[in-house]
Amino acid sequence: MRNPHAGWLLVAAVGLAMVGPVARADDAAWRDSLAAGSKAIDEGRFAEAEKLLNVAVAEAVNFGPEDPRLAEALHGLARSLAKQGKALEAEPIAERALAIRERALGADHPDVAQVLTTLAAIDMVQGKIPDAAALAHRALAIREEALGPDHPDVATSLTMLAALHLTQGRSVEADLLYQRALAIKEKGLGADHPDVGRILTNLAGIYQSQSRFSKAEPLLKRALAINEKALGADHPDVATTLNNLGALCCQQGRFGDAEPLFKRALAVREKALGPDHPDVATVLENYAALLRKTDRAEAAEPTEARAKSIREKPRGAKRPDMMARVHAAT
Repeated sequence: MRNPHAGWLLVAAVGLAMVGPVARADDAAWRDSLAAGSKAIDEGRFAEAEKLLNVAVAEAVNFGPEDPRLAEALHGLARSLAKQGKALEAEPIAERALAIRERALGADHPDVAQVLTTLAAIDMVQGKIPDAAALAHRALAIREEALGPDHPDVATSLTMLAALHLTQGRSVEADLLYQRALAIKEKGLGADHPDVGRILTNLAGIYQSQSRFSKAEPLLKRALAINEKALGADHPDVATTLNNLGALCCQQGRFGDAEPLFKRALAVREKALGPDHPDVATVLENYAALLRKTDRAEAAEPTEARAKSIREKPRGAKRPDMMARVHAAT
């Protein structure tokens, strides 16, 4: 049974400490911090987003414990934490946001579905697949009923369910869901939207796992072009596509093509996410494998050791390999 008050106690204490006992509610300050934090998430600046959204939470506490503005700030903060691999920190905060929204808006409101999807993603990276699936199916049902089957938010729920299918080895079902989500996003948001790039990257991952390289590579190249244009060369989504392209090249023995892709992906992720993020470990592991395959075992050893050190840090993510797919759904 989830405890909807667990995250509230921590966040409220932090917020009150920041604003002091005589603080007054300031809607403009809350709105500015929330907007800046949301923009930072979109641009892949997750640590900066966390700081900004903590300020938004501190402002929102003054509106009262059941105010929807507090839920919005808490949800944004949970997203910023989850995208940094801090699932254990993110979960109780998202649960508190969910409890507020359910009481304020009703259990079937689209804003409730938004938090359910975030919680599903958090549960998935912790390996709690049945819980994640239940949350994701509930979010999809709410969105289809409230928004219609062709709304982009429905597609977001479909990508979450597709990622869950992949954790269970059901690639055929995942492929179909990604294809449906892709069609909805292209129609609703345009063919060059970053959400389209994320789905293309995940679809390509299915084909890579099936050794269907000729089908995967053009999807990855299209995703890379979309992401670089829409998000900039230093966005984490760009790094994900670069890493996957590098892995594809390695699968085909094209090590000379793969190495610069891994190096660029590593540089982007270290800059955007910090040196100890699980996604950094993923690139390090892939690059170390390349070094070993090209007879550079001495260079591979410290790279492997660094990746192992990152993996051993407690953060609540049992499935770090799923984090890039999770980002597409949150």
